[in-house]
Amino acid sequence: MIGKPVHRVEDARFLTGRGSYVDDLAFPGVLHCVFVRSPHAHARIRSIDARGALHFTGKEMQADAVGPMRAGWALAGMVEVPRWALARDTVRHVGEPVAAVFAESREAAEDAAERVEVDYEILAPLEEERCFRWARGDAAAVETAFARASRVVSVELVNNRLCGAAIEPRAMVATPDTLYCATQAPHHIRGYVCAELGIAQSELRLVSPDMGGGFGYKGKHYPEETVLVWAARKLRRPVKWVARRAESFLSDTQARDHRTVASLAVDLQGVFQALRVHTRADVGAYVSSFGAAIPGPIYSALLAGLYRTPAVFVEVAGFYSHTVPTDAYRGAGRPEACYVLERLADKAARELGLDRAEIRRRNLIPPSAMPYKTPVGPTYDCGDFPRVFERALEISSYQGFAERKKASEAKGRLRGIGIACYIESSGVAPSRLAGMTGARVGFYESAQVRVAADGSVTALLGTHNHGQGHATTYAQILASRLGIGMEKIKIVEGDTAAVPVGTGTFGSRSIAVGGSALFRAADKVIEKGRRIAAHLLEAAPADIEFASGAFGVAGTDRRVSFEDVAQAANTAHRLPLEALEPGLDENAFYDPPNFAFSNGAQVCELEVDPDTGTIELLAHHAVDDIGRVINPMIVEGQLHGGLAQGIGQALCERTVYEDGQLLSASFMDYALPRASDLPAFVSETDETQPCTHNPLGAKGCGESGTIGAPAALVSALLDALAARGVADFEMPATPHRVWQAITRLRRER
Repeated sequence: MIGKPVHRVEDARFLTGRGSYVDDLAFPGVLHCVFVRSPHAHARIRSIDARGALHFTGKEMQADAVGPMRAGWALAGMVEVPRWALARDTVRHVGEPVAAVFAESREAAEDAAERVEVDYEILAPLEEERCFRWARGDAAAVETAFARASRVVSVELVNNRLCGAAIEPRAMVATPDTLYCATQAPHHIRGYVCAELGIAQSELRLVSPDMGGGFGYKGKHYPEETVLVWAARKLRRPVKWVARRAESFLSDTQARDHRTVASLAVDLQGVFQALRVHTRADVGAYVSSFGAAIPGPIYSALLAGLYRTPAVFVEVAGFYSHTVPTDAYRGAGRPEACYVLERLADKAARELGLDRAEIRRRNLIPPSAMPYKTPVGPTYDCGDFPRVFERALEISSYQGFAERKKASEAKGRLRGIGIACYIESSGVAPSRLAGMTGARVGFYESAQVRVAADGSVTALLGTHNHGQGHATTYAQILASRLGIGMEKIKIVEGDTAAVPVGTGTFGSRSIAVGGSALFRAADKVIEKGRRIAAHLLEAAPADIEFASGAFGVAGTDRRVSFEDVAQAANTAHRLPLEALEPGLDENAFYDPPNFAFSNGAQVCELEVDPDTGTIELLAHHAVDDIGRVINPMIVEGQLHGGLAQGIGQALCERTVYEDGQLLSASFMDYALPRASDLPAFVSETDETQPCTHNPLGAKGCGESGTIGAPAALVSALLDALAARGVADFEMPATPHRVWQAITRLRRER
């Protein structure tokens, strides 16, 4: 079954309205919660008057000794500002919760929250407040290479801040012993909440049911989770909160927000000699779960890219601001790294008079160099970067672009083509490596395979499905390994009382890490089944082979089916109990020894109307090495979705603050890409380089499209605008900003 484009088995349930989301859950006696949030970016709370409403503030939580929210990843030397589920004394960003109000209906709770009066003393913005400093590479070697270089090119870049926009807002219901919460990481969130409340994790069950999208920001810890569990335990009643969309803009973690100065030293043939990167990352008002890790260890580890640059030095400084905290969002550090490298490669090509494809050819790491240790730490285990790159150029008809450009010029349009190559540290992450850089949580994955007497299988995993198609792809892995039909397999995730302890779904890790745990558990089932079959067939276990769903004695036609072995294991009538326990259930954990390095190349082609600044995307081609593909149909959907989100950042998405006030707090001001904005994507996968260190050979695919798309699109845009003298552009490329860039230079001339 592995490699087949099987239709998603879960789709029928969703398409017929039988999904079960948090807001669908009903509990007798439920109280609805609404949060009173700060309208100020920085202020001291003098007093709170709830006008008789049932409410709680930070003072009540303080009286109950509720602890602070701690980041899940603390870098060495990091200054962690205390953060409380409900503000105590001061607020540091607009939208920070200061009180929780409860009523019998959502409408009544909203009315009561509007009547709450908070007396604030507005405070001046804090002076520059550093959160962390992170560095990688050899600074001395880089300076030496720069001193000897024939040419140095530099760029100053802004990677625009983004908001997540899943179709389902964050939502949760708490009872005294259970939190129903739309989260990507159930065990992590349970751990955070229990630590703050000072209760054992065995006292709290967390259930994450069906979820309408996550994209990384729903996998991080939020104040509302702690408040609801604490309130439900205090009130002895169920408590429910569902965010309004405006509330999501003010409280969901945001992303990106880098300001970077980068320089590339090259020789006269365009061969890269050294790279120097200095990035200022805005972490927001507080350090979110992985808020320091994304711009620190994760981003910096990928600034070698696909290129064999001998010396690299990266320095990242994280700073606090009076804004919503930043954290993971699809791509999470990798799009930022790709954008820096690809903008530098393009600029070097222009200054040296080289074709942008040619300068990349001269610098790509060859497959013969694998495994390749980069100057910033990671070791790539495999990859044929030149092969993937050339295929992307081929399917995009890169060589024929000049003729297409002439045709556009005849229509008064500016046509451009852009290239981006990317590397991704997918399959997050080796726990050991994460721990060395400050992680406070593990990153292994777990799976349990339960085989019933009739041979049907239930698999329970610590990951979470919210659009990835796990019920299908995990079933394909088991069906292939055990030789049974997919219809006999059920996948269970998201309930800490049912599934083994796991990390969750983010970082393009479910198949590479969770799937590997499942594969290992299935192997354990087969191994025990081999011993049972040997007893049934009166043969030695070493002589038993397993293939096509049956155990047989090698060299003979004597066989027993998987179902027969399952029946024998579960009835225990014919087992030698002194040697074999009843049952055919097995568990496995998988903690990868390294990241799985997905990689690829994208080519974007577009036209610009110089009179209006409007961009039309004509084509976007992508070739991705994501290792062994389990389900090509699902992979294609993941890749296309990633492309859409990456294009959204490049074309239209931008979170804007002014004096701490969020100006882009609705879809009227924060634009998302529409289907009509996107071309028909052409994507391919290259499976010639399977991951060498997991049993499936799989690499991650969920974020690949997002990583390369912004760089490819901006590359194409600058190519189109070059004729008008535009050499730099800051995302997003809205029509107004493009028109301004064109007309500004026209006026200057």
